Amino acid sequence: MFRFNKSLDIITLFHKASSPASVRVAAALQKASTAAAEAAAANKGSAAEFKLDITEEPPTPDQLQIILGYIGRQKIPSVVKGASDEAEAMKKFKENVENFQRPVVVDWNNGKAVAGENESEILKMLNALPK
Repeated sequence: MFRFNKSLDIITLFHKASSPASVRVAAALQKASTAAAEAAAANKGSAAEFKLDITEEPPTPDQLQIILGYIGRQKIPSVVKGASDEAEAMKKFKENVENFQRPVVVDWNNGKAVAGENESEILKMLNALPK
């Protein structure tokens, strides 16, 4: 029977190479990506395969607005330094993109984001990817 292959979910890490936390998150994501690809190749399907995008560029204002929606109001200060709500976060980001705090991992396809190096939250997000 013919079946269309599902396109891979895109997971983006907004990364800062000089940040030890960001380096640890990048290593964990690369390990998870490799494990998922190997499982898929062996038809074991234990984890959903995904496309990992690691960038040191800050998000665009539109991307930031989406991330803030995914992350939830309570966690906005962990994404944009000194911000308490979405409007303030956007203002502080436009004033200085360095107010954007990395690492931030975003699952664009499923509307989720994790700020910081909470590896268990990141793995939980990856384990929830549709197979």
